[in-house]
Amino acid sequence: MRQAEILAPVAVYIHWPYCARICPYCDFNVVRDRGRKGEQADLVAAIARDLQAQAALIPDRKLVSVFLGGGTPSLMDPAAAADLVALARRLWPSDGEIEVTLEANPTDAEAGRFDAFAQAGVTRLSLGVQSLDDAALAFLGRNHDAAEGRRAAEVAAKAFPRLSLDLIYALPGQTPEAWATELRTAAALGAEHVSPYQLTLEPGTPFDRAVRRGRFAPADPDLAGSLYDVTQETLEGLGFEAYEVSNHARGEAARSRHNLAYWRGEDYVGAGPGAHGRLTLDGVRTATEAAKGVRDYIANVDATGRGWSEREALGPVARAEERLIMGLRTLEGVALDELAPLPLHRLRDLEAAALVRLIDGRLIATAKGRVVLDRVISELAT
Repeated sequence: MRQAEILAPVAVYIHWPYCARICPYCDFNVVRDRGRKGEQADLVAAIARDLQAQAALIPDRKLVSVFLGGGTPSLMDPAAAADLVALARRLWPSDGEIEVTLEANPTDAEAGRFDAFAQAGVTRLSLGVQSLDDAALAFLGRNHDAAEGRRAAEVAAKAFPRLSLDLIYALPGQTPEAWATELRTAAALGAEHVSPYQLTLEPGTPFDRAVRRGRFAPADPDLAGSLYDVTQETLEGLGFEAYEVSNHARGEAARSRHNLAYWRGEDYVGAGPGAHGRLTLDGVRTATEAAKGVRDYIANVDATGRGWSEREALGPVARAEERLIMGLRTLEGVALDELAPLPLHRLRDLEAAALVRLIDGRLIATAKGRVVLDRVISELAT
């Protein structure tokens, strides 16, 4: 058997925290891009050292994906992205092509750089279109309009082997009919992967404060449910399979290999400010979290070689809970033996209610169960 066939897979997540504008619904670890060029060069160097230090802990792995997320990593210097991708390839062997994903915003300036990122090794662009309606984009605080979004998608479809579009729904005033039309328009732009996310009000964000002040009301739960149903029906009719609760792909090859690493409980390295990781160290699944501040992260790397601010060995129950939460989101579900530390008292009741099913030793949420997945997980875990 060849060496690459016996190596455990590992994915690499690189967090680029800079944004030209911070959206009012966002609670990610982000900072404004303006006036930080020197800091950004220091950050690239720190991420490289962090990757090298973590590779020393898990040297014998097979690299399956690199994900440049953020923030807005399409604001990076493409040469810096190329260097980090090349470094990850050198640190962990691979017996073939790997998936390299870049998150991007569809401004004209960034779309014009897509060819440079393709040359840097990016094979999959995740484009934050968010909406194809100008009024909705203004509400979401985006710095592009619908025409720019469509142009960026068309350019990206030509520049990259794979294109994914992110969309947000359950917006004030949105109707099921308008949402279905928007989904059909998005699917016609050349993407083979669509990630529709329901607008959520994260604590502490400007949208959260706006709702508490009565400036707008979140979507009624019944309407949000109708919009979810429209999402499934429309995309399925266009040939997209919901292989995960919020991710739809045209065929298995179009699925996000990087996100599957999360959902399957595989190891992944997290590098960059605030990045999370999951590593098997000395046989123990270990959660890592990098310092959130850019300068704090760089200082950690300078002092210890790694950007971590926290490192925790996960016990059997914590590991099982994580597998339940992540695995049940997918069509493939989670192996029942991975959930052995959990009580699963309500399993038979949930089966009887057609919310979950057991197939070949795997626990899988049904379409009905995925609508109420939080409830299903809670009843299985307690």
